[in-house]
Amino acid sequence: MAERVLMKGNEAIAEAAIQAGCRHYFGYPITPQTEIAAYMAKRLPKIEGGVFLQAESEIASINMVYGAAATGARVMTSSSSPGISLKSEGLSYIAASDVPAFVVNVQRGGPGLGGIQPSQSDYFQATKGGGHGDYRMIVLAPATVQEMASLTVRGFNLADKYRMISMILADGTIGQMMEPISFQDIQVETYEKPWALTGTGMERPHNIVNSLYLKPDELERKNFERYEKYAAVEAAEAMWETYQMDDAEIGVVAFGIAARVAKNAVAAARSEGIKAGLIRPITLWPFPKEVLRQAADQVKAFVSVELNMGQMIDDVRLCTGCKRPVSLCNRTGGMIPSPDQVLASIRAAVKGGN
Repeated sequence: MAERVLMKGNEAIAEAAIQAGCRHYFGYPITPQTEIAAYMAKRLPKIEGGVFLQAESEIASINMVYGAAATGARVMTSSSSPGISLKSEGLSYIAASDVPAFVVNVQRGGPGLGGIQPSQSDYFQATKGGGHGDYRMIVLAPATVQEMASLTVRGFNLADKYRMISMILADGTIGQMMEPISFQDIQVETYEKPWALTGTGMERPHNIVNSLYLKPDELERKNFERYEKYAAVEAAEAMWETYQMDDAEIGVVAFGIAARVAKNAVAAARSEGIKAGLIRPITLWPFPKEVLRQAADQVKAFVSVELNMGQMIDDVRLCTGCKRPVSLCNRTGGMIPSPDQVLASIRAAVKGGN
């Protein structure tokens, strides 16, 4: 049996990052993700080549990530919702320079400073870019502490594979809760980085990491090339989990902590004779479009369960071509829907209500 250890979600991310080869962390404390920085502050200085630096601001930290990423190092930062907003310009520069980086957002309620309770209100920000310009980030949504670890490693692997930003989009509940996990099945992939700024030693041409293109046709070409890469990511890297979907007539769609609540509600609906099932997107970008398209030919209605005012619901509607009604079951401001609330939404969907 694999050795398991009881860990908090935020700490699982930090330990998994170290095991994935991350030796550089730049960040700034903010609830509810501060344990990531605290763990890195304790562990990284004891590891050969390890660097922990609490920057003077979120803006400074993301630009430090940019610099380290340009050298080909595995580097990360973490924050919570308002801090990610401050990092958004740096995220755009990193994406435009086609260097890999790993970012964690353990979401809190917003907008503004909001509250420190769990939320999923940064879905738009993460899946539609994050900063200015035409770009995408790979967005991973863990629903367990084990996935906080495993998707962290996958995030580093995918970032290097595609020279992109990958982001863990977790909610405060998953970051703060504790569960037993194992690190024994971690699979770290390595990729050659001939583009990195490592010094030439007079043995190769100079590399340039740049995001500024003054000639419009050159910038257009770079954007088209980048979106060809994004199309490859969409084709190969979408991840999802289904539960009781084989004969489902009501499809519940949820991610993160909302998916755990929704799973209980689906089981309760089944006990009442309602054929409900769950689709849990694991990658929020690329969104698992095909499984939603197929489900739209089977179910009578969808229920989107979210900790926000309704953000993922737009993608559910787009993926299903509006073939079936999609209703929203939500709480916001740091509140989490109960299984009974989700069950009530499933019952309403059966009756054709919204």
